Amino acid sequence: EHGDAMHSALRVLRMDGSAVSELDDTKGGTAELGLEVLGFAPVAGDTRLLVGHQRRGRWEPMVWDVVSGEETDLELTSQLDGDLSAEWYPDGSALLVVNSFEARSELWRFDLATRELERVPTPKGSVSGATARPDGSVEYLWSSSAEAPVVRSTSGEVVLDPPGMKAPRSVPVEDVWVTGPGGRIHALVQRPAGASGPLPTVFDIHGGPTWHDSDSFAAGPAAWVDHGYMVIRVNYRGSTGYGREWTDALKHRVGLIELEDIAAVREWAVSSGSADPDRLILTGGSWGGYLTLLGLGTQPEAWALGIAAVPVADYVTAYHDEMEALKAMDRTLLGGTPEEVPERFEASSPLTYV
Repeated sequence: EHGDAMHSALRVLRMDGSAVSELDDTKGGTAELGLEVLGFAPVAGDTRLLVGHQRRGRWEPMVWDVVSGEETDLELTSQLDGDLSAEWYPDGSALLVVNSFEARSELWRFDLATRELERVPTPKGSVSGATARPDGSVEYLWSSSAEAPVVRSTSGEVVLDPPGMKAPRSVPVEDVWVTGPGGRIHALVQRPAGASGPLPTVFDIHGGPTWHDSDSFAAGPAAWVDHGYMVIRVNYRGSTGYGREWTDALKHRVGLIELEDIAAVREWAVSSGSADPDRLILTGGSWGGYLTLLGLGTQPEAWALGIAAVPVADYVTAYHDEMEALKAMDRTLLGGTPEEVPERFEASSPLTYV
């Protein structure tokens, strides 16, 4: 009854279903801000809950005592630049903070008593999972665009090295920033080693849409590069990792907004001499598949080929066929149901352009 599918309020319940407390940042239903649960302190009898909030324009953690109501602002955004998540150290004395910034991530230890922030050393790339161990070491799943995932420890050892075939190395990712209609767009570019343009190019579009591509290993782009293609991944408006305003910019003109950003990066790729304008592929899965079909319909001159995996083709039919959680997301993005805002669903549906 608070917020919307992208901006939640929190309610804490006892096991018998009775309410303990609530925390609501949705501003009386306008859904300006959201909260997320990061976990109770792992100590018996401890009533502190770690909560993610967006009060300063990006995700960051705070500590909320669900019994006393006390909120402890950790003020980490004054020291770190990205979206922040966290989990508890086993004794509840410190937090393991993940800082996601411009498609990469790093780890920090925050001591709750001294409020000191100490970097946990990890290689350049992306951490997609991490946990603190009772001895104080940290184990984490790490990869980069050039190196396949491996579970490492700050003790220096590889914790998990699965048997069997290993993914070969790929090429490092290149960061490109392009001016778009809604602000600077971050794109990740991989080129075959030693190749010069103009190259056949794959625009590999991420799903979500509340997700983002990062400097992490992806077998699909690596395979395209092995076959001589340049691969470009675009963190369009609606993507996470660039602050709340960038994520929340995806409203009402759904699909069309993301494609404007993709078009701006396409223009850079062609005008810079990197991409062959006659050999451009648009591809993606889920929301990326939807954007692929919509892109073929609204930008037919831009793409030689589209490959859409599990896409939405008819937005109205998809809405009525979805489970309730996805219907709520669509109402949040488009501002209503197909009966309430038919013109928005029509403009955002790939079938309209067939």
